[in-house]
Amino acid sequence: MSTQEIFVFGAGYSARAFAGLRSKDAPISGTTRSVEKFDLLRKAGVAPLLFDGVLTAEIREALAGVTHLVVSVAPGEAGDPVLNAARAVIADEMPALRWIGYLSTVGVYGDHGGAWVDEVTPCRPVSRRSVLRVEAERRWLELGRALDCPVAVLRLAGIYGPGRNAFVNLRDGTARRLVKPGQVFNRVHVADIAGALAHLAEREKGGIFNVTDDEPAPPQDVVACAAELMGVEPPPEIPFEEAQLTPMARSFYGENKRVSNAALKAAGYHLRLSDYRAALRALWDDGDWAEGEPRARMGLP
Repeated sequence: MSTQEIFVFGAGYSARAFAGLRSKDAPISGTTRSVEKFDLLRKAGVAPLLFDGVLTAEIREALAGVTHLVVSVAPGEAGDPVLNAARAVIADEMPALRWIGYLSTVGVYGDHGGAWVDEVTPCRPVSRRSVLRVEAERRWLELGRALDCPVAVLRLAGIYGPGRNAFVNLRDGTARRLVKPGQVFNRVHVADIAGALAHLAEREKGGIFNVTDDEPAPPQDVVACAAELMGVEPPPEIPFEEAQLTPMARSFYGENKRVSNAALKAAGYHLRLSDYRAALRALWDDGDWAEGEPRARMGLP
């Protein structure tokens, strides 16, 4: 394998899991908006830098020798903050750049009434945040074509893992079993986000890839499975019409689809956790479900 130098814009939960897989093999720098998170990045093997929409001299210097660029920053009303600040630098001052990975969301597909969708399904975003994602994806793919550099767009399903799962919600008393007939969601364990990202980066493969497990499922079933593993009584089922939800939470239930991961598998990636049952069982058996960061069993530090 040729030498890699990785830079991550937005070293959040998923990107830190990726860094945990790759930091032993390649130097990694990454950004956060808060100095208070520097120690968290260092523990994941990431040299931390501040980025809040302005490209500093330190970031510019760090980018100069980068071979693999990962972007995990959400777009805003002004567009993609990384492209706004760094497009010219990426295009003109990164001669070693060989691959770009952009973390997006399956929300770009919008509502398909529970039908299966894949990467060639037209995007019909419902929420404003997903509309902005579609535009950000377009701009990153356009930049890749202009630079003759492969860009992988990873459309992520609902993310869970250590510190972010139904066990935590049950412990905290926030778990609810909302029932909307026919409603399913896709989800993916953070270990498979890290694994898929590492797989595509190592092969410098471009394209659009849905990153999700094999089983879109009703959300109330996931809570019931976690409760059974914990040995606690699951919360009662609540009809969706009677639920008190924030506008954002309610908007998620306005989108119903089953998202295929066939393209990711065709690219050679093998899921570590193929469905929510396997993932919850692994979290419970490992005992790391309450921790805030991914680690050990799935190859993460």
